[in-house]
Amino acid sequence: MAEPSGTEAPRSDEPSDHDLIRCAQSGDELAFATLVRRHERRAYRVARNMVPGREDALDLAQEAFLRVFRSLDRFDFRHEFTTWLYRIVTNLGIDHLRKRRPVVSTSNMGPEEDAEIDLPDASVPNPSERLESLETAALVRKCIDNLAPHFRAVLTLRELEGLSCIAIAEIVGATHVTVRWRLHRGRKLFQEEWARQERLRDLGPDTDSETGPESPLDGSNNDAGQA
Repeated sequence: MAEPSGTEAPRSDEPSDHDLIRCAQSGDELAFATLVRRHERRAYRVARNMVPGREDALDLAQEAFLRVFRSLDRFDFRHEFTTWLYRIVTNLGIDHLRKRRPVVSTSNMGPEEDAEIDLPDASVPNPSERLESLETAALVRKCIDNLAPHFRAVLTLRELEGLSCIAIAEIVGATHVTVRWRLHRGRKLFQEEWARQERLRDLGPDTDSETGPESPLDGSNNDAGQA
């Protein structure tokens, strides 16, 4: 599977995802191919933001569409196709990560339902805007790669895909409160890892400073409670 490069959103004169699914369920191979072409870039993007390797991400995206094809007759039309696809890709990514070495930056985890959750702060810029900076992209990737799978999943879906907490809860099979807690805790762990990586990379042997450049997720609790 080559790295996807096509468009995602259908034009107004094109069939909807549900229309394509109904046709594919009736044996229309072209309809399924259209569905794949419409969403393959999205599937790859989510996979790529969860696993460190490009080839692994391509494999996960391909496996996701194979699972879609095998289960197409059981699709629940009460939901959007993208929600189903996100769930499949995310679960595949989590399974892939759990087979790898143990990750760091997962200490001090408390009960999810009882953890403190920050309220929104509308004055803080959207963290996803700062994630687009080319100068910090490599460090962001390294920090995200050091998070536990369930933290990585919600951060990817929220910060990089822009999904709501309610949508993420449906995708990952958790409660809304649990998703909010994972975002809150995941951002804290990201910031800790960011500071650690910056110290390792930039600080000289004669300094004991504990501060470094601002993390891309600093102040991002502005949407921790967003639905």
